[in-house]
Amino acid sequence: MSTGNSWTKSLFVGLWSVLNFCRKLFFNLIFIGLFLLLMMGLVKDSNKIIVPADSALVLKLVGNLVIEKTGVEPFEEFMQQAFEDDSQDNEILLQDVLLTIDNAKQDQRIKTLVLDLHQLNGAGLDKLEQVAQALEGFKESGKPIYAIGDYYTQNQYYLASHADHLYLNPMGYMLFEGYGRFPTYYKSALEKLKAQTHVFKVGTYKSAIEPYIRDDMSDAAKESNQAWLNAMWAQYKNSVATARGVSPLNFDEKLDEFMVKFEQADGDFAQYALQNGWVDALKTREEARQALITLVGNDDTGMSFKQISYRNYLNIISPAYQPIGNSMDKVGIVVAKGTIMNGKRKAGEIGGDSTAELLRKARIDDSIKSVVLYVDSPGGSAFASEIIRQEVENLKAAGKPVVAVMSTYAASGGYWISASADKIIAAPSTITGSIGIFGMFLTFENTLDYLGVHTDGVGTTDFSGFGITKTLDPRMGQILQRGIEHGYDQFISLVADKRHMTKEHVDTIAQGRVWIGQTAQELGLVDEIGYLQDGIKAAAQLANLSQYDTSYVERSLSERELFWKKVFGQATVWMDGSFKTKTQSPFMNFVKELTVDLDTAVKFNDPRGVYSFCLECSQ
Repeated sequence: MSTGNSWTKSLFVGLWSVLNFCRKLFFNLIFIGLFLLLMMGLVKDSNKIIVPADSALVLKLVGNLVIEKTGVEPFEEFMQQAFEDDSQDNEILLQDVLLTIDNAKQDQRIKTLVLDLHQLNGAGLDKLEQVAQALEGFKESGKPIYAIGDYYTQNQYYLASHADHLYLNPMGYMLFEGYGRFPTYYKSALEKLKAQTHVFKVGTYKSAIEPYIRDDMSDAAKESNQAWLNAMWAQYKNSVATARGVSPLNFDEKLDEFMVKFEQADGDFAQYALQNGWVDALKTREEARQALITLVGNDDTGMSFKQISYRNYLNIISPAYQPIGNSMDKVGIVVAKGTIMNGKRKAGEIGGDSTAELLRKARIDDSIKSVVLYVDSPGGSAFASEIIRQEVENLKAAGKPVVAVMSTYAASGGYWISASADKIIAAPSTITGSIGIFGMFLTFENTLDYLGVHTDGVGTTDFSGFGITKTLDPRMGQILQRGIEHGYDQFISLVADKRHMTKEHVDTIAQGRVWIGQTAQELGLVDEIGYLQDGIKAAAQLANLSQYDTSYVERSLSERELFWKKVFGQATVWMDGSFKTKTQSPFMNFVKELTVDLDTAVKFNDPRGVYSFCLECSQ
């Protein structure tokens, strides 16, 4: 028995040694492979892209226009980039677009700008306004802008209208839908499900809960929504009409008016657009291509015009590394984008803890002298909003001024986190206000009773057993409503204190009502109309900075994340003071080239595996 045990023990020890050796060998091979790939990437020429002389910059915008991209894990980003998977690349950084247009304006190699907008999706009017201003600035160089499209959505057309030459495909389509708000309502459906809706709110216009207690929009909500929708639509029309040199009355908002012109165009949307002055000419893709070939010449293939893509151009003009030893005073920029939620959230989202941490990071950074809180949020958690606002107060107490800059939205909780700023700047089209709070939950005691499911028991207090399976005690409802009323009083008291108004006056413009930026300024809810650059200048002035740089404050990466970011990801850098840009790592460039080579290799199918092929000729 002893000999057997000894033999078994020796066998297991031997097997473990083999497995341990294989494990070490496996991981060492991976490490050596990564090291060799990285070294090869470093010695390879990572920037083979050039800007052809007298070429066209094709501004192809794909996805939603945002002030901050949603955070992606370094390895996931690596896989997407290496294998050119654009399925999740659905965001365009506004700052990158502005940088690209401004740089192209001064770039003598760029002869014209071509707008390719058919994949541009969501974009707040404030963001479109800034891109349009950049396009107008580009035209000051004397270089033309061409917009070429098979069709134009309303957002796409806003930018296209600023082109010198606006072409639409003869089979194309465009139609102005205007702005609207048409929520779905569930009251009757919830009643059929026998669900009980319990709502606690303050504010005549706080309509977020209406879909659960009504089957239609209330008159108060219609009044509020119609006001800011009309104001935003007027801004859109005036901008487009000015760019196209037509009257703002030229927009056919009534079906009868539209039908008259549509009949004159024989039911052809493209002809309607041409006859109404919305486009300059109807051109097929080939006709538009030939017009650009005439201007800038053929590319190397002879099949299209000489050009460089937006992405390639952005990679070229972005510096590879952040300058070292920059001791200049800085204006810090903290982005608060998305719904406000408790806890920590990734970049491109707002977490009470994570966003507060960014503000705290700016406070303890001695090089940061003032802060811009860049807000693009419809609100969310009142508690998380207050956690963030408290950090704004801490910044001010530390002697660092704070300027809130409102993007597309800064409403409800978005206004809450902005209220304590030394100055508030909103875009003309910013949707803000909505000063009010609510609480809501459903109980399903009747639904469960119908199904034969019941809840019963005993507890030590009247609060025991409170939940969605029991009928809500009216006294508990009173407690919840009283808490909501207190929260509303906190909100309007905060606004009254920070905006130097009486509570009574704030109450008249609060009540959950939404305002557009221009109106909010008239009401005293914001100080100025402007954009990010205006906020940066204001923050610098408040800190008495004559010379300064800017720095986006971001979450600190762990050592592991930093390593993988450097190897697999992209380096975040800052250029021209306030613009965030990115450049690919050398390893990323190498892997891209490797995948192309592998893709070519698998296409070879000689049965003997013998080839006569010029590798250099394929570059």
